[in-house]
Amino acid sequence: MSVLTLQLAGPLQSWGASARFARRTTESAPTKSGVIGLLAAAQGRARHTPIDDLAALRFAVRLDQPGQRLRDYQTAHHQVSEKSMPVSERFYLADAVFVAAVEGDDTLIRTLHQAVRDPGFLPFLGRRSCPPSRPVDLAVHDSDLEQALADEPWHASTWYQRQRRRDATIELTVLLESRDGTGDVLRDQPVSFAADRRLHALRTITTTTVTVPNPLAVPRPAVPRHDPVSHLQAESA
Repeated sequence: MSVLTLQLAGPLQSWGASARFARRTTESAPTKSGVIGLLAAAQGRARHTPIDDLAALRFAVRLDQPGQRLRDYQTAHHQVSEKSMPVSERFYLADAVFVAAVEGDDTLIRTLHQAVRDPGFLPFLGRRSCPPSRPVDLAVHDSDLEQALADEPWHASTWYQRQRRRDATIELTVLLESRDGTGDVLRDQPVSFAADRRLHALRTITTTTVTVPNPLAVPRPAVPRHDPVSHLQAESA
């Protein structure tokens, strides 16, 4: 088994798991369906192509820089009747950085890594209007999900890392796909991306943490030991 790690960073991201009609929300972290869709697009798969092999991959995501939730709204007119369409609310994550990881068969993982480096369709971060600002591919790890995310360096923006410069290590939240079916439930397990048959099933996740070094940590200056009576002792001698 191998693990492919992906860097998901951009000005805006949006990962919907329950968005419907005129209100399009976003989860606080990338969804499995969104990342599997990115990988399927990188391989050049059509929407109606089966995705059973990709959906079977075990998934996790690390929150390197949570970002800020942003609300926008859009207006439109019907192309034929010119009537105003309902105003729709769109929610995004601004200035966020995540490390997503998928675990599976060595051959499939390395094939996906090559596809991400030379994608058939351009990747986007949940929506087509959200392109990545950095290369998506990171590395292939010969380990499991937990170890791969513990070994991967902290990928937060430089300005964000500087805010934590007093901390030599950083504790990061990880949303990990459960092995035993226990944990929080999220409807983002992809079944089909076909335009006329988009289906998602439930999956369970557990929340854990990993600790990684801070590359911009500034060592604290040494403070000399203070002895309040040392001067008095010297004078009495």
